[in-house]
Amino acid sequence: MNHMRNDIARTKKHRGFSAVALGIAVALLLLAPGMATAGIFGEPDGSGEGVPYITLPDFTVLAKELKPAVVNISTTMVVGTGMPPGYSPFEGSPFDEFFGPFFEGFPESFETQSLGSGFIISSDGFILTNNHVVENATEITVTLEDGDTYSATIIGTDPKTDLALIKIEAGTNLPTVTLGDSDDLEVGEWVVAIGNPFGLSETVTAGIVSAKGRVIGSGPYDDFIQTDASINPGNSGGPLFNINGEVIGINTAIINQGQGIGFAIPVNMAKELLPQLKKGKVVRGWLGVVIQEVTPELAESFGLPEDTGALISDIEPGSPADKAGMKKGDIILKFNGVDITEMRELPAIVAMTPVGDRAVVTVFRDGVMKDLSVVIGEMPDETMMGMTPSTPGGGPEVDDADVGISVEEVTPEISQYLGLSDTDGVLVSRVEMGSFAERAGILRGDVIREINHKKITTLDDFEREMVEAQKMGRYLFLIWRNGTTVFIAINK
Repeated sequence: MNHMRNDIARTKKHRGFSAVALGIAVALLLLAPGMATAGIFGEPDGSGEGVPYITLPDFTVLAKELKPAVVNISTTMVVGTGMPPGYSPFEGSPFDEFFGPFFEGFPESFETQSLGSGFIISSDGFILTNNHVVENATEITVTLEDGDTYSATIIGTDPKTDLALIKIEAGTNLPTVTLGDSDDLEVGEWVVAIGNPFGLSETVTAGIVSAKGRVIGSGPYDDFIQTDASINPGNSGGPLFNINGEVIGINTAIINQGQGIGFAIPVNMAKELLPQLKKGKVVRGWLGVVIQEVTPELAESFGLPEDTGALISDIEPGSPADKAGMKKGDIILKFNGVDITEMRELPAIVAMTPVGDRAVVTVFRDGVMKDLSVVIGEMPDETMMGMTPSTPGGGPEVDDADVGISVEEVTPEISQYLGLSDTDGVLVSRVEMGSFAERAGILRGDVIREINHKKITTLDDFEREMVEAQKMGRYLFLIWRNGTTVFIAINK
């Protein structure tokens, strides 16, 4: 029994020691680059006992140094109601007598105010913020930390990255921030956000970098820093600092349903665009291709060893890519020697390439690598295409129960309705629920142009190539949809 008690005592002693050691190890892991580490094994009480302790970042010093360069931005804009003078939604109905007078004198438009943040990047008054903070503003007022207010003018905006550059005339001795290097950020690193959430000026919050390279669906150049430093409405356009007091991001977005989930634009993106923002216009490089993600199914269908790169599903006639000899079905693997591992990487790297520069694009075509030389063009103004409405049909159908679709001939009427230049292909008239086709993403109204790289012009072509595809157990469809083409693979 005594031996057992001694064993238990020794176990408790060892556990106690292990717990202390583990606590020190965990605490050390919390230290971020740039954090003061002196005293981790020092003697804070001067006793020489070597009691472990940790020195955390001194956010008070950072706050005092950085707040003067962070500004409050208030804007006024005119919002239309969409109702003409004298309009009443109840006109001509029995309710007009009772509710019609309510709409008399209802304004066609009204003024509204909004708040945001920004930060001074040069002593002569240039301020960086979000485009959505100043977009459509008729008046912009900037308030400094000391309470002084100034009218601001928009110098340049870029809606695609949600960045804007504005300027105030307040002399040449304004406090400024230092722009850091967002590429050096590490997940888990301390960061500090300063802004004006809900109009509460000069609010300071701290947290860590939760993730990098986040895609949240806000545009083609998504590459956000995720942080748990508190960000709320009004923080938009404000700076995200590292522990050295350098701006490494511009606070931009939040997830309303989540707590501690905020997103910031990497400052390196802003640094690359600043020279163009100062000129008032951002010009981007352009290839003229429509690309899509290379899924494992598509990689197998094209004979690519791994699901990497960007698949060209359509090419703008006369575009730089067209002139360089690129083709539908090419998979871009490198751009000027830089590996394209994910589809989303290509638009950003092309956009940042100067117009007129010659680039070498490495594509995978018919099982081999091929280098193509392309002269980068200027990206034209983009227009959004709406969804294709339900298409007219009702002609003879051909069913393919193996995949789960029904198709019909593309008549001249259907071709005109969809905006096609010819009647080639077959129209998907039905997609069976739960079928291979539905799970792969084929939709009613799609026009199948190719099957396994074989052109489909008629219903007979479709039936013949579907039989061949069934023998292989692999279907690679080239589909026309909403004015462009897309590849969809089904591997059974």
